[in-house]
Amino acid sequence: MNELTKIQSIIYDIRGVKVMLDRDLARLYQVETRVLNQAVKRNGKRFPEDFMFQLSTEEFSNLISQNVISSWGGIRKMPFAFTEQGIAMLSGLLNSDIAISVNIQIMRAFVELRRRLFSGSDHESQISDLRKLLLLYIEKNDKRVNDIVIALNNLSLFQNSVSFDRLMQFLRLKPYETALFKGCCSKT
Repeated sequence: MNELTKIQSIIYDIRGVKVMLDRDLARLYQVETRVLNQAVKRNGKRFPEDFMFQLSTEEFSNLISQNVISSWGGIRKMPFAFTEQGIAMLSGLLNSDIAISVNIQIMRAFVELRRRLFSGSDHESQISDLRKLLLLYIEKNDKRVNDIVIALNNLSLFQNSVSFDRLMQFLRLKPYETALFKGCCSKT
């Protein structure tokens, strides 16, 4: 596994944002987690919430339950998560040769993730599969969909002359479908 792939494997999606945890960054920078967090604390103004945030207990438990991170060793404080901008800000604090080299690799990993996300190659096959499933569903249920469209047209044209129950009989809807249909069509 090359260095870029290793780094990408420790980039997590939390709160809808790609982040890296303080302990993973500390390991990459070859410093203790507490040293990294102390440097951040001393420079708190550089790290607004969109650059860095502390995980909730639930978020941390979720990562452990997905086997994304190890539960070995226990922790006293919830880890901090750094966004790409937060990691860039860290590079100004940790000015060793190792930190500079690691930061360049991390930035490349984020760029590669973004490139994959926007290239669409994975998404295009998924969309194609979904289209096939949708067409299959429509093919199997086309008559029922057509019946419902006709019934809706009839309902709007002949609202007073066609009773709702009679329309449901025409469609041969199941009881739960009738209830859903009635909820959609009821006058408010």
